[in-house]
Amino acid sequence: MSGDSHVSGSLLAADYVVFALVLLVSISIGVYFAWANKGRENSRDFLTGGRTLTAFPVSLSLTASFLSSVTVLSSPAEVYRYGASFVYFGLGQTLAVVVVSEVFLPVFYRLATISTYEYLEMRFNRATRLLGTVIFIFQTMLYVGIVIYGPALALNQIADINLWGGIITTGSVCTFYCTLGGLKAVVWTDVFQILIMLAGYLAVIIMSVIIRGGLFNVISDSQQGGRFNFLDFDINPLRRHTFWTMVIGAVIHWAGVNGATQSQVQRYVSCKSITHARTAMCIYILGLCIFTVSTVFAGMCLFSMYKNCDPWTSGKVSALDQLMPYLVMDILSDYSGLPGLFFAAVCSGSLSTVSTSINALAAVTLEDLIKPYTNMSEKHQFWMSKGLTFFYGILCIGMAGLASAMGAMMQASVVVFGATGGPLLGVFTLGILCPFVTSKGALSGLLLGLAASTCVSIGGLVYPPSPAMARPLPLTTEGCDFNATNSFNWTSTTLPTESISITTSLVQNSDGKGSDIQSGLTAYIQERRHNLLLPVYIAQRQSHEERREVKGDRKQTEDSWSQKT
Repeated sequence: MSGDSHVSGSLLAADYVVFALVLLVSISIGVYFAWANKGRENSRDFLTGGRTLTAFPVSLSLTASFLSSVTVLSSPAEVYRYGASFVYFGLGQTLAVVVVSEVFLPVFYRLATISTYEYLEMRFNRATRLLGTVIFIFQTMLYVGIVIYGPALALNQIADINLWGGIITTGSVCTFYCTLGGLKAVVWTDVFQILIMLAGYLAVIIMSVIIRGGLFNVISDSQQGGRFNFLDFDINPLRRHTFWTMVIGAVIHWAGVNGATQSQVQRYVSCKSITHARTAMCIYILGLCIFTVSTVFAGMCLFSMYKNCDPWTSGKVSALDQLMPYLVMDILSDYSGLPGLFFAAVCSGSLSTVSTSINALAAVTLEDLIKPYTNMSEKHQFWMSKGLTFFYGILCIGMAGLASAMGAMMQASVVVFGATGGPLLGVFTLGILCPFVTSKGALSGLLLGLAASTCVSIGGLVYPPSPAMARPLPLTTEGCDFNATNSFNWTSTTLPTESISITTSLVQNSDGKGSDIQSGLTAYIQERRHNLLLPVYIAQRQSHEERREVKGDRKQTEDSWSQKT
């Protein structure tokens, strides 16, 4: 459907202008807050916004972090391949945010700490705090490598956007405005970027609906194609997409993200009052629901457009992640600027996630690894915060570069995701809800839980689910015209038996073909159900044994004293 005025798969000048404007506005926001805060050289203001932020920008910032570039590219493809039951993910997210708002938020807000992991030292001991901090740094650095590199490679393959240009531009822009403006710049650029992401999604959805002849036709095509698989209440926990696996998995995953991760906690405790923080969480729920429904409908549009000629199995794209960019170039290339708007939305997803991560990494490094062991003045802490932000920005670019040379690192990152999130959530939950858990029990539970959950995560990669468990929905190429000379072809192989995308090197799908980042993250979310329970059980058991030993020693002392008297 692309016009003849330019080569299929290439962008026009107007598209690059839109792309550049998004980057320019993001940089301008950072410059503004650097100027507005001039003279207030305070590390707490730099890292937490001085706890003066209101509910609206914080809520949109939280939502923007949910919509990483991985989500923008891969979630519609997940619906395309496995059906619209993905919408239950939104229900799980909602329940998780409610739990965090009622259980975790009041504790963290009253403590008013910069580092979330400082709570672990207050409740347990310094070793638990340091372990939590190291886990967060390691996990976040690996994830940021994926967020920058994966989409940059996908856009390079389908739109001739220079790979290293995309990586360096994304990382440099994030580093620049984070170093200048701190958390306030991060939050307000997120507000701008989420509007770009929403506009990009809507452009694709609206044009697809127009081409397919109306909303009803898109829904009808999806229903006839088996994508309306909402009534699957199978209780088998090994199934990929059922009501229970999606809801329970999403609750545990997002409770961990929002309740035990520095990058999320740091923002809602930056609100000017706990009322604003709770309001931000409520608006955040609304944002999650809107974008989850948009994601599901974008996946339905994908299927409606390609129900008779699947680009993946026909070899026109090499990975499911490339379906959305393929659709964009197919239906929007006649409209100057609209492809650029979508790719700006993908870039915005990267910017929002990376900038949040950089700021959070700087905060935990200063508060947990430097301040307890030094005696710096407030001015030196402020400049150290800026220096750490710049350092982590450069390091994130390096991690993306490392990802390009080490495909195995991507598999390692999935293992880390699955292995660390559950145990961290478990130890925070025990600290808040279980006053009888001891420091030794918490540390033992976290360490043994990490070891056990790492084995579970590795097992999930080595032994992927069978087709009977994953249940991919059928695709067809019956309507494809393989003789067409002007059709898109963004893969060097005729069939997607071997992926050339970083996103497909994560894991192998159950049907033997390359899967995408979302497949790896779906597996990781499902593993969190088990990985949460392991440290909880171990910590409680250890604490029980410790209390019993104490009681035994006390009784022995009393008996000995009674004999002497």
